[in-house]
Amino acid sequence: MASIKNLKKDINYTLGDIIGYATEKVDLKGDNKKVEAIVDETITTFDELIAKINQKGIENKKAHYKAVSAELETKANALIEKVNKI
Repeated sequence: MASIKNLKKDINYTLGDIIGYATEKVDLKGDNKKVEAIVDETITTFDELIAKINQKGIENKKAHYKAVSAELETKANALIEKVNKI
């Protein structure tokens, strides 16, 4: 784990790219309601992950941040799969 700052950037860029990808799908397919739901879920995921990073009183910070990073990867892959199904 390089730093908390880099983890926050990874979350921001990754989920931002997913929102951009979903928006491109709307332009191509025109299925606006499904994309809105995915964008809302992406924003909720962002809020949850940032809240986990900002938690206080964590005993093993390295393991905690590693778990947040793994959760980001898992949730990002699931969101990308949802966008691809549109």
